[in-house]
Amino acid sequence: MSDEILHELESDATRDAGALFLDVTTRYLEQTRAEVVPVSTPHDASTLAIRFNEPLPRKGKPLAEVVARVERDVIADSNKLCHPMYMGHQVSAPVPAAVWMEMVTAAVNNSTAVWEMAPTATVIEHRVVRWLCELAGLPPESGGTLTTGGTEATFTALLAARAAALPDVWTEGVSANPPVLVHGENAHYATTRAAGELGLGMKNAIAVPSRDYRMDVRALRDTLDRLEREGRRVMAVVATAGSTPTGSFDDLAAIGALCTERGIWLHVDAAHGGSALYSATHAARMAGVSRASSVAWDPHKMMLMPLQAGVLLVRDERLLDVAFAQKAPYLFHGARGDERVWDQGPRSFMCSRRADALKLWVALQRYGADGFGALYDRLCATTRALWEELRSRPDFETLHEPESNILCFRYVGRNADDAFNLRLRERWNRSGDGWITTTLLDGQRVLRVTLMNPRTTSEHVRRLVDGLASLGARGQA
Repeated sequence: MSDEILHELESDATRDAGALFLDVTTRYLEQTRAEVVPVSTPHDASTLAIRFNEPLPRKGKPLAEVVARVERDVIADSNKLCHPMYMGHQVSAPVPAAVWMEMVTAAVNNSTAVWEMAPTATVIEHRVVRWLCELAGLPPESGGTLTTGGTEATFTALLAARAAALPDVWTEGVSANPPVLVHGENAHYATTRAAGELGLGMKNAIAVPSRDYRMDVRALRDTLDRLEREGRRVMAVVATAGSTPTGSFDDLAAIGALCTERGIWLHVDAAHGGSALYSATHAARMAGVSRASSVAWDPHKMMLMPLQAGVLLVRDERLLDVAFAQKAPYLFHGARGDERVWDQGPRSFMCSRRADALKLWVALQRYGADGFGALYDRLCATTRALWEELRSRPDFETLHEPESNILCFRYVGRNADDAFNLRLRERWNRSGDGWITTTLLDGQRVLRVTLMNPRTTSEHVRRLVDGLASLGARGQA
């Protein structure tokens, strides 16, 4: 063991080191709050690669020097998600209590694969999952697990659905006539990718047309009727609550009734929109989720948790247990009493499992369900203010009315086409004044905003519109 490591483990240097990191972190938060730093810096990947093109350090440096470089070379050129003008991807400006709990989690460093390695963290994970199951209206036999995010949660859910449809699949593999997966055309790419990963083949992922960016329930019924006539077994239907392109919610009640009627596994991808359940105003958009066989939910989206914090909920916890089959007597031995019940490793892809439930538990203790409901309402209200501002401007066109905190729109002044909108977004982002994303919607290139910071106000979104309008009018895209 090096002298430096031993010194930091056995002396007051631990507190001194923590103070250095705390100082740069709080300075970053203060600077973004005061809006005295750019939202992003216009570097390209090759420039940054040159900066970090260095040999492996053989000898250590003073910690103060290392931390200074973190502030200068890492934080300074990172995207400032805590800046209220960052309106880009679905990654949050995290709530403070969860940020600081991440430090505690890293220091304690318990792995939650088995209870004996993380006695409190595994019990807390079960409690957090139970809270979310109850919020979703799932029955007492429901349960679940923390995941890295919606992609893993959806894949694990569909693994369980495959096990339910093909009980011998773990040993026998997928048959020559695999079941099919049915999803809306605006489903997250994780759904169609899962068809390939599960051995179904992506040709067996059947897309249902949408209407107003939501799955067309009549078209879903027609699709299921056709598949039944063709003798093809449906493994699962995937509905979306808060789609990535537009934040739209499928009609979960109607889809759930249809799946219940036909005995089909319903997976609800609520990675983005699940947190609407906290809101008295918006919870109705999740009506019908209680019929789901499984639900993906990302607290690192609209609960503003630091990455990573995903959750998978399943209607019957036993179905998750049979999705995996493994023997690991060095871990899963159930040596004492009910410890085996608490192990999360047997129902997860990960064996080295971080205790990600702790930050979620701390945040719920600190802010409460009502606090997260108010947070959700605020983000949606500011998005609606943006929509109203854009509708009042003749040089912009909105593509949909927002259902959550996501909005797509186009600049239409100066006969702007797709290429112009793409350049406009690039010019705006490189200015350092703000940051937005883009996507294709109805075959058109659109500008896309996701509000993930409760400090973003109607004044900030007006500043965004003014900035884009100014660049567009000057033809500087």
